[in-house]
Amino acid sequence: MPSKSRDIAVLIDGDNAQPSLIENLLAEAAKHGRVMVRRIYGDWTAPNMSKWKTMLNSHAVHPVQQFRYTTGKNATDIALVIEAMDLMYAGNVGGFCIVSSDSDYTRLAIRIQEQGLFVMGIGRATTPESFVNACEVFVRTEELTPKPQPKEQAKENAAADWIPMVRNAIESAAHGDGWAGLSAVGTNVRKLYPGFKYQTHGYKGLSKMLESEPSIFETKGSGPGQSVKLK
Repeated sequence: MPSKSRDIAVLIDGDNAQPSLIENLLAEAAKHGRVMVRRIYGDWTAPNMSKWKTMLNSHAVHPVQQFRYTTGKNATDIALVIEAMDLMYAGNVGGFCIVSSDSDYTRLAIRIQEQGLFVMGIGRATTPESFVNACEVFVRTEELTPKPQPKEQAKENAAADWIPMVRNAIESAAHGDGWAGLSAVGTNVRKLYPGFKYQTHGYKGLSKMLESEPSIFETKGSGPGQSVKLK
């Protein structure tokens, strides 16, 4: 069972990650602990990093500048590894999430595990097995990418676009039996999605939202002791 109490550092290789998946990958990391450090590495003067810039503030991700001193050499890898080692030896985090599809991070993942810390990776399906197998958990970005839907289905789902957010919050707060306290879920929703508001989706609170989708959420109890789990 993943530890919900460990603090996790999410380190993103900006040259090898997709900006459109930032929300999903942070939510995936949050299933394994509290995301306390969010950093992305790259040369922010390069055109390929422009799509990331609009994502940073809204998701509280800190950009780390790394100039490309030599053509053909990836200085971003070195910067990420150095800061990962600094965090590891400082003892401020209990795990890492490395977002990249680059096999160069294999030795880093192994070293983190040797230190007794949790390490997960997020990358494309083409990520070399060496890096995949060096992680305790590896999530392929294809699993995080929403599948295209017919227009009618997409319109129907637009009214319930809050469901994935609440689902992620429940998974992060759930105990071994799958149940999570409603208050803990509400706290997680606000942490994962700071701009989330029940009123935006037409509800006065979390309880009413869950009750509107009985085929997805099961609740028990009432008041402060109310709990929920996914069906």
